Amino acid sequence: MSGPLLVINAGSSSLKFETFDVADGTPRRVLRGQIERLASAAPHFVAHDAGGVITDRVLGAGEDPEAMLLAWLGEHGGGAPCAVGHRVVHGGVRHTGPALVDDALLTELDALSPLAPLHQPHNLEPIRRLRAQAPDLPQVACFDTSFHRGHPEVADRFALPEALFAQGVRRYGFHGLSYAWIAARFAEMAPSLAAGRVIAAHLGSGCSACAMIGGRSVDSTMGFTALEGLVMGTRPGQLDAGVVLYLMQQGMDAAAIEHLLYHESGLKGLSGISGDVRDLLADGGARARLALDVFVYRAAGAFATLAAAMGGVDAVIFTAGIGENSPDIRAAIAARCAWLGFSLDAARNAAHGPLISATGSKVAGYVIPTDEEATIARETLSVLAAR
Repeated sequence: MSGPLLVINAGSSSLKFETFDVADGTPRRVLRGQIERLASAAPHFVAHDAGGVITDRVLGAGEDPEAMLLAWLGEHGGGAPCAVGHRVVHGGVRHTGPALVDDALLTELDALSPLAPLHQPHNLEPIRRLRAQAPDLPQVACFDTSFHRGHPEVADRFALPEALFAQGVRRYGFHGLSYAWIAARFAEMAPSLAAGRVIAAHLGSGCSACAMIGGRSVDSTMGFTALEGLVMGTRPGQLDAGVVLYLMQQGMDAAAIEHLLYHESGLKGLSGISGDVRDLLADGGARARLALDVFVYRAAGAFATLAAAMGGVDAVIFTAGIGENSPDIRAAIAARCAWLGFSLDAARNAAHGPLISATGSKVAGYVIPTDEEATIARETLSVLAAR
């Protein structure tokens, strides 16, 4: 293939991108960057390679971000891309792997937007704009839900009438691109442990944990939407559905409840300060400590549930922003999981591993940086190779 492979991870206010050299069939990262403040009058574009920043500028008035990116890659990024891989949070029940984008797929994915309102519409918008600008450019959707499609039925069912299950009201699981990377990387690092029972914890602004046996997901803390499970930066995680009914009875409409649950809850709601663990650790006040204590308590409880789903646990892996960078949070979670036979080595944990468990710990502990973009590159290549 000629030209780099472009990977896009689009959000509500920024578009992150990376390019990979795929000339020999193996993706090798070349550039990365982002276009920030997309909703502003002056979006900011920055790109860098292994040597540092190579472009840093403000987009002109009315300048289309995707058109600018294609033109910039053509001139400075190794040529026009051979294909584009996109992170798409929700792929529904049908997609067990990545898929080549066409009109039918876009219609299908649009219908899933209510299940991931913070992510899905923003994931799909660059796909549409690129199709309009370069209709012959292959685009591949890579789904966060696909990694979890092999769950046993008991893990994906709510105790609701069958008719609702038939309509798609079920547990899907998310952060699958991250878990796919962790599963593959752990198999390289510790193949005997990776073949066993592993809990991977993706702890960032959004948080979830996944139970894997032999590198395959068997359960996850996130379910129908990305609201379920662990406490997150601004999302509550586990919540009695009766709370939503109560809020409705008090006069809140669906839009107000959605804003509360996606933007004003979690660590931010508990602390009244911030949804960022770094801010709360630095603050040290009573509400900050409470928020962190609830975060740790819920994470440890989820670990116990996932261990029960697997009949035990052989290894725990921490990843994403908090999981990779906060030894205090890792230590606090491990302390609550001591009954599982999980204990950390303080020096290893402070050094961020990769091995952080103490000698003699019955459960191995690791820190492994995630790389969703590399997963997207690999999955995109697999689709192109099958064409």
